[in-house]
Amino acid sequence: MSNKPFLGMLPSTWVFGILVVLTFVTFFLGEKGIGGLEVALFVLGIAMIKGHLVGAYFMGLGKLRGLWRWPVSVWLIIPGSLIATAFILSY
Repeated sequence: MSNKPFLGMLPSTWVFGILVVLTFVTFFLGEKGIGGLEVALFVLGIAMIKGHLVGAYFMGLGKLRGLWRWPVSVWLIIPGSLIATAFILSY
């Protein structure tokens, strides 16, 4: 991950903007009262993407190599998979 500006902004600024947009998407889905299995899994996917972006760009894990990069990814994948399985089985 480089720290070179893209279109005049640093990558962390772009990631922050993406996080804000994804947060508004989940907020508007909740405000509209849209439900169902697909929406729940979509929101869960957005949460996992946001967690990965925070870990990679704001916790500095994107620049690491090897074993030190895995804990946050595993922490996102295992609970995310278990929650998705619970949603699917309860549906």
